[in-house]
Amino acid sequence: MGGQIIHIACDHGGFKLKESLIIFLSGEGYDVNDLGTYSEESVDYPVFGKKAAEAVLSDGNPAIIICGTGIGISIAANRHKGIRAALCHCPEYARLTRQHNDANILSLGGRFTPENEAKKIVKAFLATGFEGGRHKNRIEMLDN
Repeated sequence: MGGQIIHIACDHGGFKLKESLIIFLSGEGYDVNDLGTYSEESVDYPVFGKKAAEAVLSDGNPAIIICGTGIGISIAANRHKGIRAALCHCPEYARLTRQHNDANILSLGGRFTPENEAKKIVKAFLATGFEGGRHKNRIEMLDN
């Protein structure tokens, strides 16, 4: 796990959670690429969903995106072909979206996800691989 790059981006609603997850991920040995925002000053979530999507498409490393609910920023990221951003509320969702949907971006709601739960969700997401098999054809359909 150590040394893998994890991209992370947020709007103002996700800033506090993003900052705590950067510390957490660094402590777990990940190299964190902080794509912003860098304060709680109001910004537009589509900008940061796009930054995360472009980073994932550029190097294949996963990303974590955060806005107030996690909904808007995941919609923004999912506008990009090849991106599968999933809003997760618990570790089981995170495991299943990796196993079945090959999600490459985890979305969290900064105003609705407690920090300790977010850490569990992130760990599950990053520790789980894609099962392939019957799921592979379905994933291929998404970009056609």
